[in-house]
Amino acid sequence: MIAYEGMRRVYRADHVGSLLRPPELLSARNQAARGTRSAEALREQEDAAILQALERQRQVGLDIFTDGEFRRGSWITDMADAVDGFVQQSRMVEWRGPGGGAEPSTSKVVGARLVPRRRLTGDQSTFLRAHAPGPIKMTLPAPSNFWVIGWKAGVSDQAYASRSEMLRDVVGIVRDEIQNLIAEGVDYIQMDAPYYGVFIDEQHRATLRHAGIDPDQALRECVAADQAAIADLPRAGVTLALHVCRGNSRSRWFSEGSYDPIAEQLFGTLDVDAFLLEYDAPEREGGFEPLRYLRPGKVAVLGLITTKEPDLEPVALLERRIKAAERVVPLDQLAVSPQCGFASVALGNVLGQEDQWRKLERVVQTARQVWG
Repeated sequence: MIAYEGMRRVYRADHVGSLLRPPELLSARNQAARGTRSAEALREQEDAAILQALERQRQVGLDIFTDGEFRRGSWITDMADAVDGFVQQSRMVEWRGPGGGAEPSTSKVVGARLVPRRRLTGDQSTFLRAHAPGPIKMTLPAPSNFWVIGWKAGVSDQAYASRSEMLRDVVGIVRDEIQNLIAEGVDYIQMDAPYYGVFIDEQHRATLRHAGIDPDQALRECVAADQAAIADLPRAGVTLALHVCRGNSRSRWFSEGSYDPIAEQLFGTLDVDAFLLEYDAPEREGGFEPLRYLRPGKVAVLGLITTKEPDLEPVALLERRIKAAERVVPLDQLAVSPQCGFASVALGNVLGQEDQWRKLERVVQTARQVWG
């Protein structure tokens, strides 16, 4: 189910990247954190888990392969792990959904000038390229996240005069990583950007305004930063994508609302090949009308299958929703995926391993039914 637009691949059955960690891997990581398991032994456990995950991805019929983010603490922790300047303070996130409430983000905040120590993704792609049975995807946090979650008044302003100045350094770091991944021959590079949710949700927009920040101006700055991270990079043979959700941690979320407040700016100006978009719960995310701003040649990957609960969506329901989107966007500019990863944080969402694989198989079944 790989289509071609010119020389660019379009993956009709896509997935966001993170997978539920096997219990033995979670145990190994805990032992390593306590100092009772060596780094080498942990690496062996990670390698074994990734090989099993690659085989399961092949079995369910996916055409794009990830390592499940098994070597990470969460989707965003590679940044602070690889870059000096982050400090052990965090922004609080008010989670909604099962077990919701305020808790610290898994990210850290900027407290000094940002200086990379190593590659953001380290050598994660080396093992994946060597063992994947097909094209591979690598994920990394988009610069826009750090405008929202990386800045803390009284801490970050000791190092940077403004969010804008800090963001320029973040852009440079992310851009260098993308360049390296392209040079390595990675087929698909995805920037994850859940914090666009603050520009979607009216409650968060009101908080920004109360702090003296124009949310629409801030949105323009964030989109410009993500664009600067990819502008003028070599694109032949690589898919560049952006994933937008409304938060994903232990089956919870932190924002709600349709894409309307960000659609024209984001879909109309950011030059990625694909937008992976959360669309599993219309009551939280609205309809498909904002996709009218999608430019020709760009793909909207509809995240119709939830990773937050085990119930399996019927193919007929998914087909109806794709047909509804097709009233706004031509079918050849659409694809399908889960709405987010299964384990944006290491503990993962509240469903089982086999639930996860059934859902990924359902993505493939749906894509075959719709696109052939």
